[in-house]
Amino acid sequence: MKYSLLLATLLISSAINAFADEAKSLSAHEEVTINASAIKVWAKVSNFNDLGAWHPAVKATELVKGKNNKVGAERLLTLQDGGTIREKLLGYNAKAKTFKYSIIESVLPVSSYVSTLTVKAAGKGKSLVIWEGTFKRKDTADTPDEGQDDATAVKTITGVYRGGLDNLKKISE
Repeated sequence: MKYSLLLATLLISSAINAFADEAKSLSAHEEVTINASAIKVWAKVSNFNDLGAWHPAVKATELVKGKNNKVGAERLLTLQDGGTIREKLLGYNAKAKTFKYSIIESVLPVSSYVSTLTVKAAGKGKSLVIWEGTFKRKDTADTPDEGQDDATAVKTITGVYRGGLDNLKKISE
């Protein structure tokens, strides 16, 4: 009986430790109100194959698989510093002015990244742009390397969103 209890305790402890090793889910949410119609703002952000048209960190966008604005399309972003990010379009709804995508490969300190960008009307001649996502840090170790922790992952993605939205406001108004 003692042996069975000890074995059960060890198994439960192992299972708990296995789950503890997995990085927790994180999120970022940024939004901006723009003094321009939702139709005008959507026209700037709706082209999956041209993030560089409005995001200052992106030097070039290349469609590497599928058809633009069609689910399954993949784009390769080249950043101003030469780093790259490969993303896949998971959902696209022009009528609702929203799309959803994931990161496949990236220089960013995140993994399991899924994000949604939505443009909504916010009164006469105004729009609200919402950019939000969920992700995990890339380094899933219990003690991640410096600059690879949860706070860095959240700060990085929040910075990406904020930089893009601030520039979108600037070029849209």
